[in-house]
Amino acid sequence: MSIAAVSGGPSLPTSGHRFDSERHWAASLALRFANRDEVTRLVQARHQGPLRVQRAFYPEGRTQACHVYVLHPPGGLVSGDALTIRADIEPGAHALLTTPAANKLYKADSQGVAWHQQTTLNVEDGGILEWLPQETIAFDGSKGTQRTHIALQGSARCLGWELMALGRPASQLPYASGRIEQHFRLTLDGKPLWLERQPLDPLHPRFRGRWGQGGATVQATLWAVGVSDAISAIDELRNTLPDNPRWAVTVRHGVLLLRYLGHCRNEAWALCEQAWQLLRPRWIARDAHTPRIWLT
Repeated sequence: MSIAAVSGGPSLPTSGHRFDSERHWAASLALRFANRDEVTRLVQARHQGPLRVQRAFYPEGRTQACHVYVLHPPGGLVSGDALTIRADIEPGAHALLTTPAANKLYKADSQGVAWHQQTTLNVEDGGILEWLPQETIAFDGSKGTQRTHIALQGSARCLGWELMALGRPASQLPYASGRIEQHFRLTLDGKPLWLERQPLDPLHPRFRGRWGQGGATVQATLWAVGVSDAISAIDELRNTLPDNPRWAVTVRHGVLLLRYLGHCRNEAWALCEQAWQLLRPRWIARDAHTPRIWLT
């Protein structure tokens, strides 16, 4: 029996981890990419807890994009988890960040403790960042907050996406309870270009209403800053991508936005990947190079 139990306080395991409503398990990863002699190098990779990166890859050539895979060995977030990811891209550097598998958001525990995830991406003047994680799967009963802040400076360019699958329909386990709150902030020289807050609550009328989620179980957003002639790019996307009502594309304040709202993870992923392949030559004058990890 623990000392706390003898004294009448809450029982804690000998490891020191809490199992009550105050639990907090933190993990963090801080990356910095710099241009050294025309080569983008990962010059800093500091971590705490179960967040890591593999070594840098150069599948497009030594002087092209530096590909890095962000690893979270537990494979998902549980109650009390607090993940913080930060990437800084210096002038002249070009980084492509992705993940080896889907991120999972597990059901909250009996105390209803939430998880938290914070992603901060800073791209300095002349830097290029591609943020291309694999999808996130929210289990029924998951509770937490996702915050993404992309800060661009000067002529920085950024292209990325976020895919969310709610529930596990194939296992007849829909997302029927819980609450996930998403915050997205994209700024240029400190001025906001795109601010968004979205609560995902299956018990709220918005979740089923045609004016909101419309009952969709899969959603995706692709964004791109720095696409030359965005109007022409949008025309190409509309003429090339599958013709269906589940996606739309527009440009506002210099940010090209493509949205998907439907029920199929594979359809959403294929749409975003094809859009990336079409946009990349316009965006940075280079063909898309599929990360090897997506093919395993």
